[in-house]
Amino acid sequence: MNVHVNEPPGEDSDGEEVYEGISDDDDDDAAMEDPNMNAVAHGQQQYSQHPSQAMLAQQQHAAQAHIQAQAHGQAAPHHGMPHGHVLPHAGAPQAGEPVNHMNMNHHQQQQVVEAAANPNPAAAVDAVGPAENAQNSSSSTTSLDASNEPNLEGYERTDRIGQGAYGIVYRGVQRSTGVTVAIKRIPFADAAPEGGVPCNVIREISLLRELDHPNVVRLLDVNQARPGELYLVFEYVAHDLKTFLDKSQNTSDGSSRQGLPPQVVRSFLRQILEGVGYCHTYRILHRDLKPHNLLISSDGRQVKLADFGLARLSGLPSGPYTSEVVTLWYRAPELLMGATRYCGPVDVWSIGCIFAEMATGYALFPGRSDIDQLFKIFQRRGTPKTEPSLVRLPHYNPEFPNWNSRPITDFVNLDKFGSNHAADLLEQLLQYDPEKRLICKQALHHPFFFET
Repeated sequence: MNVHVNEPPGEDSDGEEVYEGISDDDDDDAAMEDPNMNAVAHGQQQYSQHPSQAMLAQQQHAAQAHIQAQAHGQAAPHHGMPHGHVLPHAGAPQAGEPVNHMNMNHHQQQQVVEAAANPNPAAAVDAVGPAENAQNSSSSTTSLDASNEPNLEGYERTDRIGQGAYGIVYRGVQRSTGVTVAIKRIPFADAAPEGGVPCNVIREISLLRELDHPNVVRLLDVNQARPGELYLVFEYVAHDLKTFLDKSQNTSDGSSRQGLPPQVVRSFLRQILEGVGYCHTYRILHRDLKPHNLLISSDGRQVKLADFGLARLSGLPSGPYTSEVVTLWYRAPELLMGATRYCGPVDVWSIGCIFAEMATGYALFPGRSDIDQLFKIFQRRGTPKTEPSLVRLPHYNPEFPNWNSRPITDFVNLDKFGSNHAADLLEQLLQYDPEKRLICKQALHHPFFFET
């Protein structure tokens, strides 16, 4: 069987799909180039030993060869570094529907200011309760009806542990070793009626095969049991960070959530920065960092990055790429305002949001739409009236309501860390100007990580 990459014509459609946890990101480079985006190009200094763009083509060729070998029952050739990997999350993410109201006039914007202003963190949790409940229910273990499932060579599925727009996730066992694995089923017959493997699936496989790091979940195998679908086999990891946070609560009352202990926050944040920094070293942008995509080992000590469905190899210069990436609550302000030239700092902003959520138990910027998300950020960080990297972006509006900047400790309680280092680190991770945000390697040397 000949396997080819399916690249349908037209512009990106992953702006809608990102809210379902997957990408239809067939060709980011189709985004239109804007001369005003130059102010957003940044971050190249954080990379070293960059692979060329030919590397990605070589990776994609290797992934296709692997899939084709599976279809013919042959041993798949190995290319590049030892296998790297990713495990999926289940269900829909905790964000509102994608609504772009960036060009509202002042009167229209004022109508959503009240909705954006949400001093009660419990209400923020309630706003996405149904989506989270749906996710929690979809990730519960259910019995497996094997009669409708094809046989997977070398593996036995035991039960279903998750289901979402991307497909189904099973728990399984590798027959030769007895090791528990996670098996992600990706159907693509409808997405690629002519029989090709979608570009985003090839991209995810090819990137994961090149990553080998203790804080990146490992891709073990790719199996095509029947035409029109692929099975990705990953190492099994017990929890995701969202579930871990939820289980750490003493009560189900959303108004009294608590963060993780300081030593756990410090350990988890260090590992997240190490994993993302490793990806950035090889110019790989994750573009969907959030608690659901961070896996936690059964002993609660190790963190692994997962779900590289929106990841891509960045170029020099960076972009143009689609701005419709990253789940809403963790999306950097330059993306919300339409930046198409961006690099590692979009992931760093997400890390800052996750840091605050681990420390407090609450999402930092729980917006319900694009404009509401921006207003949530402005209310806490101040309206960026003079930031050159933002005011020239397509969706910036000089009539945005004006909020004054506030100390970060006004809305993130970091007292339990016992010093100002936590607040200083968070402040530097959440800078408006992407070039002023700490890169991962710099953040790892911050005094916050050397406190006892």
